[in-house]
Amino acid sequence: MADYITQFAGVDEELLGVLGICGGGGYTLAAAQTDKRYKAVATLSMFNSGLVRRNGFRDSQIGNIQERLKQASDARTMETKSGKILYAADTKITDEMADKMPYDLYREGHYYYDVTYAHPNSTFRYTMSSLLDLMAFDATTNMDLINQPLLMIAGSEADTYYMTDSAYKLATGTKEKELYLIPGATHIQTYYVPEYVSQAINKLNKFFSKYL
Repeated sequence: MADYITQFAGVDEELLGVLGICGGGGYTLAAAQTDKRYKAVATLSMFNSGLVRRNGFRDSQIGNIQERLKQASDARTMETKSGKILYAADTKITDEMADKMPYDLYREGHYYYDVTYAHPNSTFRYTMSSLLDLMAFDATTNMDLINQPLLMIAGSEADTYYMTDSAYKLATGTKEKELYLIPGATHIQTYYVPEYVSQAINKLNKFFSKYL
């Protein structure tokens, strides 16, 4: 995106900020670690996708990492030999199934992504073979390389908060960093509940106005 936006007339290359939401927050952190065109870095409800694909949500699948890597490797072989694609998370989730899920992220995420704001081209599935790359990725691997001003926002009740907390603590290379918790908000609620969205937007406006 930095490559792309700097091609437009009138764009000040010295005043580029970057904001990542959910999984985009993880990729934003990874990008900002090495790309110093970004002068200010912010995340909202950061989700470390590689960490979750590897360890499971809240470390619920640490015990079968090698088994899942073997499945991904076998899927890659199958794709190469036959062209057949094997998918993970390819089950259609019903409201009843979602209501029994133990985590707010997935329970509320079902209603947000699959019901209220469902898009006809969107699914939850991904290729099994992509786990070879996903499970090796971790947004926080080089957090100490971020020397730009950093703002990380999360809901105080988000069960994904542990990812923001971990990344924030590892950001030892910047002197300007802030962790901002939205009281009472879960992960998904920071996307659409007006009072929570307003708090996030106000904080982001102040942050980017200060550093850009």
